[in-house]
Amino acid sequence: MYRIPILQMGDTLLVTIQVDMQDQMALALQDDLASKIAATGAKGVLIDISALEIVDSFVGRMLASISGISRVLDAITVVVGMQPAVAITLVELGLSLAGVRTALSVEFGMELLAQARKENALAR
Repeated sequence: MYRIPILQMGDTLLVTIQVDMQDQMALALQDDLASKIAATGAKGVLIDISALEIVDSFVGRMLASISGISRVLDAITVVVGMQPAVAITLVELGLSLAGVRTALSVEFGMELLAQARKENALAR
């Protein structure tokens, strides 16, 4: 089974999904990310889904689940590059992705991660 690479850049993990995600791949990504966050102490996760043209309810729920798992492990998740058709599909499926931060581009996503880290540091 193809596994989605997880790259580390400082205290941020970068995930670029370049293939249509099947259910098993989404579950493997969830497990791999949780392990990598725990092993590295990463404080941010950036997931680029710009290559995804379609998404089903399972993958949508997995994105929300990954964000929740990251939050429990003290990392902030930002999903970037969502295509308009994907956003429309998620809304039509009734998946609002509550608690998932989103940004239009990787650049904006990195800025959002930096801002969220500052807010978390001030709250402590």
